[in-house]
Amino acid sequence: MKYFNLRKENFIAIVTIKHPPANALSSVVLKELSILFDQFETDDHVRVIVLHGEGRFFSAGADIKEFVHVQNGTEFSSLSKDGQQLFERIELFPKPVIAAIHGAALGGGLELALACHMRIVTEDAKLGLPELQLGLIPGFFGTERLPLYIGKSQALELLLTSATIRGTDAVQLGLANHAFPDETMFEEVLIIARKCAEKGPISVKAVISLLNGYKVLNYYERMEREAILFGEVFESADAKEGISAFLEKRTPVFKGK
Repeated sequence: MKYFNLRKENFIAIVTIKHPPANALSSVVLKELSILFDQFETDDHVRVIVLHGEGRFFSAGADIKEFVHVQNGTEFSSLSKDGQQLFERIELFPKPVIAAIHGAALGGGLELALACHMRIVTEDAKLGLPELQLGLIPGFFGTERLPLYIGKSQALELLLTSATIRGTDAVQLGLANHAFPDETMFEEVLIIARKCAEKGPISVKAVISLLNGYKVLNYYERMEREAILFGEVFESADAKEGISAFLEKRTPVFKGK
């Protein structure tokens, strides 16, 4: 991979964006990211994915230099759809994806983080969707995900003013899960990732699926789906192991079966 570093430890895949100086999300970068998720989907040794950026940024957004080569609005829409499809895949991915944000997560960079299942930030991180400053709008479904986390009114203020907010404020708004000092943030992320990786992959997949059910199912359909998955998960070897371990007062060993 040219634009990513990958290392694995204890069922955690740590993915580092390396596209200096600002880790811009060019079309080639997004294509490489898609290939990585192809690999993670079938890799039983990956149960949690952590995304972060090399250098001073998580990601400052789309690669603006690419825009000058776009010929028309139809081609620009195609770029948007490619990013939307990848970020939708990340949001629905059956394994937890955690964005570890330091420096800046702006524009498409924040939209990538919004598609992740959790966002852990440094206290002084800067987050925002400043596309309107360029006479543009977010193109990777940020206009949908942002209000889901912070509400329509707050989302409109951030979008229409092109404001950036600090990591601590992002937590207060509900945009991020936790804010930590810069020197300890990544270790705190790994603590959370390890806790997720310890859980049975089958039950983790079921929970992620259920919490994404609002996208396509109504209230009663989601209720029915939870009951069905509750029964299916109960029949797994992981569930039997978890119950036995609890009764025997030992740590369970889950195998994703």
